[in-house]
Amino acid sequence: MTDCIFCKIAAGEIPSNKVYEDDRILCFHDLDPQAPVHVLIIPKKHIESIDVVTEDDKELLGYIMIKVQEIAAKLGLENGYRLVNNCGEDGLQTVQHLHFHLLGKRKMTWPPG
Repeated sequence: MTDCIFCKIAAGEIPSNKVYEDDRILCFHDLDPQAPVHVLIIPKKHIESIDVVTEDDKELLGYIMIKVQEIAAKLGLENGYRLVNNCGEDGLQTVQHLHFHLLGKRKMTWPPG
């Protein structure tokens, strides 16, 4: 998708403060952190939201979930973390590209919002 800011970040057209990158995913620091550690994990493949994930995407989503552990360890989140996916307007998804917020290094509260 040519207009997607996360696609442009994944393609290297827009700089980001990268934490992890491979051929399938990118993890970078959020520009508006809500915790001492707040990174975004995105697939390089454009998927608009969790609502449009297909059977073809299940391996990629499983891969992302496995990589969360590695990224959390790299960021020193040994005491726990929160992984969030916002979906749709009511879920406050502001970028129409599937992404996960990984937050840590503080005690999370509940309910979250």
